[in-house]
Amino acid sequence: MDDVSAKMYPGKTNLIIGTSGSGKTVMMKIMIGLIRPDSGQVLYEGRDLGTMDKKDLKDIRVQIGMLFQGGALFDSMTVEHNVRFPLDMFTNMSRSEKSKRVNEVLSRVNLEGANKKFPAEISGGMKKRVSLARAIVLNPKYLFCDEPNSGLDPQTSLVIDKLIKEITVEYNITTVVNTHDMNTVMESGDHIVYMHKGKKKWEGSNKEIIFSDDKELDEFIFASEFLHKAKEMSRLEEKGEI
Repeated sequence: MDDVSAKMYPGKTNLIIGTSGSGKTVMMKIMIGLIRPDSGQVLYEGRDLGTMDKKDLKDIRVQIGMLFQGGALFDSMTVEHNVRFPLDMFTNMSRSEKSKRVNEVLSRVNLEGANKKFPAEISGGMKKRVSLARAIVLNPKYLFCDEPNSGLDPQTSLVIDKLIKEITVEYNITTVVNTHDMNTVMESGDHIVYMHKGKKKWEGSNKEIIFSDDKELDEFIFASEFLHKAKEMSRLEEKGEI
């Protein structure tokens, strides 16, 4: 990565998009401290992640929720225990308080009554919703989602996108999503950073992206004939020609 500068905004779904190998996953890993950059800074409200001691790092990480690409659920744990895991790790809540909070977030992702099921007993979409419930159980200020729609059918992908966007707005979370799913881009892209060969090539919203003149971004977004025609229609509408 080289000379990448971007700001992620609270209450918005901030997308990092790009082809495989563009640097978007590395960028996310740097942002959450899994990779230390050779130079530059990652600032959380003015505090540099790279200079924090263990205590400050722990304080920040408690404020971060993470939705992994594969879900990363513990197969040997029930849905309830998977969601409760961060509460066991980072809080001194009583057992009844933990159960109440687990039920709250399961209800928020429409999984009431799934507490006793194991990951092997639920669908891929349900697993992603369990992972999302676990990611928000600590009321995070920051939510990072790595390819949240990976392996899901289009209808289930829309459900996950809608949930992430609703939760982001509802709790005013700074949400950062790595994706190459065009439905996510067009439906949820409040703020988009386009990466290409380790550099930031474009930045804007889903309302602006169809009018971009960047060649690589154009090819990435409008790879299909259908999307290419939709772009041309939008441009003609903008000019008042149709």
